[in-house]
Amino acid sequence: MQCLSFNFKSSPPSSSSSVPTTPQTQSQTQTQTQTQSQSQSQSQSIGLNSYPPLSQGSSTDETPRSSTNQLSPTFNLSREYTLAVQSNSYNEIRSRIEEQMQVENVIESGHMDTHQLHLSQVLHPNRDCVHQALRNTNPKATLTRLVSTYFDHSENITTLCLLLYQCLSRARTLYAPITDLLQVFPYDLSSINQSQCNWAFDVFLQFDSLDNPFPCPDSHNFNEMRRSFSQLKEQLDHRLHKSLSRVRFLHRATTGSAICLIGTVVGVVVSAVVISTHALAAIVGLVATPLCPFYVPSHLKKKQLAHMAQLDAAAKGSYVHNKDLDTIDRLVAWLYTAVEGDRQLIRFGLERGRDIYPIHEVVKHLRNNHNNFFDQLKELEEHICLCFNAVNKFRAKLLNQIHLHHI
Repeated sequence: MQCLSFNFKSSPPSSSSSVPTTPQTQSQTQTQTQTQSQSQSQSQSIGLNSYPPLSQGSSTDETPRSSTNQLSPTFNLSREYTLAVQSNSYNEIRSRIEEQMQVENVIESGHMDTHQLHLSQVLHPNRDCVHQALRNTNPKATLTRLVSTYFDHSENITTLCLLLYQCLSRARTLYAPITDLLQVFPYDLSSINQSQCNWAFDVFLQFDSLDNPFPCPDSHNFNEMRRSFSQLKEQLDHRLHKSLSRVRFLHRATTGSAICLIGTVVGVVVSAVVISTHALAAIVGLVATPLCPFYVPSHLKKKQLAHMAQLDAAAKGSYVHNKDLDTIDRLVAWLYTAVEGDRQLIRFGLERGRDIYPIHEVVKHLRNNHNNFFDQLKELEEHICLCFNAVNKFRAKLLNQIHLHHI
């Protein structure tokens, strides 16, 4: 069975198969895990009775984030997550994506580039707006290079999320016959007839003939994309620190010049009052003035502050996108492993033919796993939409800072 892979430039690294639980997952599974161990980091092999284990961790957009791992005691993660997925911006981006997916089949029959069309509809500000804004900047400047790199990376993560959203649609299509089967297939072994077994067997054959809709952990490039964002954030932080040092230096120089100038003027006035000779006052002024530092123009400080605002927006965006990638990566790896687990169950039944008992056992285990699988599908969909929303939010913020700098 071939793994679904995305065609990116970098070689795809391996990924973990565990997925962080969000407030929704924690509330749904709390009652099911009271008799289990408190540690959720233990790994389990895929068998007839289990899915891959879940692990702690979460990252959502439009919720307060911190660079530390500890949250404030008054911070309600569940409430913030709920507010994020109920926000107007979240609903708007989700509706926009669903509309694009609905017209995909029509567009693919023509000669239009569906990828670029979807990207232009989802990514705001889009590529043209970014190029127009950067046209007025110095292409050789370090700031321009860093800002341009952020825009490129944020576009790449949007492309990846669009592909994953299509994976969600294929997953639901793959499991639609299974869902129909589970709704009517009897729970009691004695109530099953041969016609129902034949129907289940045909559904199993269809499921086994289709590929896993999700990329396997060793075929996608989440790690490479996260590494790109991490490296970019390090460069942005370094540049931000240098700009901050310059602003502090300019502030001290300006303050020192003002104080020295005031002292000089006072000295000249006092000398003129005490000593009636004008020549001596002039000499005092001439001697005192060279001792003062040169006055620093205010526009230099404003320029550095404008650069800092751009660097800060790009750095914060890189951090948020990196955390979103981590969460989406683990969700995708979990779903891929879950599909493979169901495939093993189904092959177990196919190898034993159309007998009632093995088919009943397979259906029973599929029924136990089914709701949890679709909960994770919904969770991945939410995180993808939140990631879209975060990308647009920080792209707009950075572009606004660029425009303000050139006004």
